[in-house]
Amino acid sequence: MPRSLWFAALAALLSAPAWAGPTAGQVAYESRCVLCHGGDGSGSDRAPSILPFLAAGTPEKLAGVITKGIVGKGMPAFDLPAEELEALVGHVMSLRPEGAKTETAGPQPREGALPLAGGGEIRGLILNESGFDAQVRTPDGKLHLLRREGDAFRPAKADPSVDWPSYHGNDQANRHSPLDQINKETVARLAPQWFFPLPGLRMIEGTPVVLSGVMYVTAVNQVYALDAETGREIWRWTESRTQGLIGDAAIGLNRGVAVDGDRLFTVTDHAHVVALDRWTGEKLWDATMADYRDHYGAIAAPLIVGELAIVGVSGGDTGLRGFLDAYHVETGERAWRFWTIPAPGEPLSETWGDPEILKKGCGATWLTGSYDAELDLLYWPVGNPCPDLNGDRRPGDNLYTDSVIALRPKTGELVWHFQFTPHDTHDWDAQEPLVLVDEEFDGKPRKLLVQGNRNGFLYVLDRVTGEFLLGESFSNQNWAERIDENGRPVLAEESDPTEEGSFTCPAIRGATNWMSTAYNPGTKLFYLLVHDSCNVYTKTSPDWERGKGWLSGSFRPAGPVNQKFIRALDIQTGRKVWEYAQTGETKTYSGVLSTAGGLVFFGEDSGAFAALDARSGEPLWHFQANQDWKASPMTYMVGGRQFVAIASGMGFWAFALQ
Repeated sequence: MPRSLWFAALAALLSAPAWAGPTAGQVAYESRCVLCHGGDGSGSDRAPSILPFLAAGTPEKLAGVITKGIVGKGMPAFDLPAEELEALVGHVMSLRPEGAKTETAGPQPREGALPLAGGGEIRGLILNESGFDAQVRTPDGKLHLLRREGDAFRPAKADPSVDWPSYHGNDQANRHSPLDQINKETVARLAPQWFFPLPGLRMIEGTPVVLSGVMYVTAVNQVYALDAETGREIWRWTESRTQGLIGDAAIGLNRGVAVDGDRLFTVTDHAHVVALDRWTGEKLWDATMADYRDHYGAIAAPLIVGELAIVGVSGGDTGLRGFLDAYHVETGERAWRFWTIPAPGEPLSETWGDPEILKKGCGATWLTGSYDAELDLLYWPVGNPCPDLNGDRRPGDNLYTDSVIALRPKTGELVWHFQFTPHDTHDWDAQEPLVLVDEEFDGKPRKLLVQGNRNGFLYVLDRVTGEFLLGESFSNQNWAERIDENGRPVLAEESDPTEEGSFTCPAIRGATNWMSTAYNPGTKLFYLLVHDSCNVYTKTSPDWERGKGWLSGSFRPAGPVNQKFIRALDIQTGRKVWEYAQTGETKTYSGVLSTAGGLVFFGEDSGAFAALDARSGEPLWHFQANQDWKASPMTYMVGGRQFVAIASGMGFWAFALQ
């Protein structure tokens, strides 16, 4: 090296800032974390990136993960001195991406152009590109799903007439699909096509929504847009979990989204309703329904009626005053609120007795309702009263708990109500689907509302007036001798919980629950999941306390009966036409899907996904996924193929014919 260059290099070195050496946090990270998570936190072949966690997490949450580990994920617990833990947390949080927000990015897009088969190109934001497909958002905001053909791409085929546009698939909450490509003759060729994982969740209960080839799926405080044909992620929106929740909100549940035009709506664990841009996942507005510190949460998919998003709240075992809200889809401004429990001194407060109980009497609205456009009536199920298992301080019927309410959707005005279980003392709320059916009943055309209730009875109502038409038992039950001509149960003796304990059927989880039901107009059968089981119920008398549940009692399994079935019922008589007996630990919560192909799909208690003959109940097909099913199936068509999809505890599965 020439002498002049050597001196120049030495001068530059001497003039550079002195390096102080690694910090204590860096030393701790390099000795404990870098081998798995990489020097910048982006992951390695041993462990995933921690950057998404840092974008939404907090130092306190990070410290908890470090000291407790993640059981079953290969993340050990570290017992560190306080000083080292503080330094390590500080360094790891410094790896947080600059400008990180609660929303975390999915696939990293790039501007560019892709060649089209037959000539020309498509230019815009390339969201994904692989050897098989691509997704492009053009400057006009439209999303284009592409399939590779050699060195070019062709547009994917999507038919909006065979979408699944809402949580129930339609406003009538009847999960019966007209699709029949998958039928009794072809179902043997059904096979898994793709799987989209959502790891680290306790359970997934959501139903996908599919519109024009795009699928929207959720978990708690998360929404993902997927290519419905391939399962490829298009965008994601996430927010961190809320600390300090109890009940359903603390478990971390979310059942889906609603879509209106370019807007998508979901709820958060801390009782917010959020509007997102359907094409990008960008948050448009965020409305607070209630203070989560008063035990409010939200899990149900909203329902769009006109220009309003109808949204319910959860937390119905923790002591709160239930309500149903409507929000303007464009602005997030609240249009109306219907309280499911009267305030002290208001009409129907006399059905409660103790005015203090009214303030925390529950009546949550945690399942998506139904809508009849011709009648312009909104139907919504209402949850149980609190305290759940002790009715001593709430004598009377406790309206509007355990009821269906029929409202004018523009104003929230009550038109009629029907109460299934007056003065409920077993937590048998009415949060089961309200299926709207147009059929003859007793020889006359009627607009019907059909529900398999948690209390073990099938109900058929006239949905124009709320008139009671039928109430017949579909399960093993001993709490009611019968349902009288007005729809009121005639109670059996000693069915209420006692301090010593009373043996009552069904169990607290109900003869059925929130899982989807279906009515097939071809077979004229109503399908539902049934759980035949019993409990010994006991009652206690604690006062309400913030941060605690308010069951005021307990329950334990009892009796020889503990089995789940898929049953088909005749809605004219309530008679059981057939049943399919499941085997397993009775932990599945999968509802049913009926199709014009003559099939009933469901998640089996053994861990299989299965299809039955809709007329006979004969098993025709199954795929043993060894999964714990807590969600209900749906179906859609894209690219000329019918798909059936369902969520398990691990993520979302899609099946189609091979």
